Amino acid sequence: MKRQNISSGAVWEDTIGYSRAVRVGHVVEVAGTTAMDGDQVVGVGDAYEQTRFILQKIEKALQEAGATLQQVVRTRIYVTDISQWEAVGRAHGEIFRDIKPAATMVQVSALIRPEQLVEIEATAIL
Repeated sequence: MKRQNISSGAVWEDTIGYSRAVRVGHVVEVAGTTAMDGDQVVGVGDAYEQTRFILQKIEKALQEAGATLQQVVRTRIYVTDISQWEAVGRAHGEIFRDIKPAATMVQVSALIRPEQLVEIEATAIL
């Protein structure tokens, strides 16, 4: 089966050995995505804004793989403060209200940068 690696161009992709997204056949997996824009964190202190920005980045990766948000069947949401679940959920719901992928949200002790409040993975099936 043909494999397509999608790169965001981040220096960490080669250092760590990962791709922003990978498409194999009819499946697209989008790696954990945070609110980084270059080397700046977007929406510092605002879980809602970070989630919106992350979902926009995921949408771009999906498009590059030939997929759309409508084909997302699963999201995995990692938050550093579960008390922010409503803000994160509101942003997720604005994008996925009619699509309704299977979704998981869990609290983690930390992400790579302390300003990062949310990280999201997605799976799409074409």
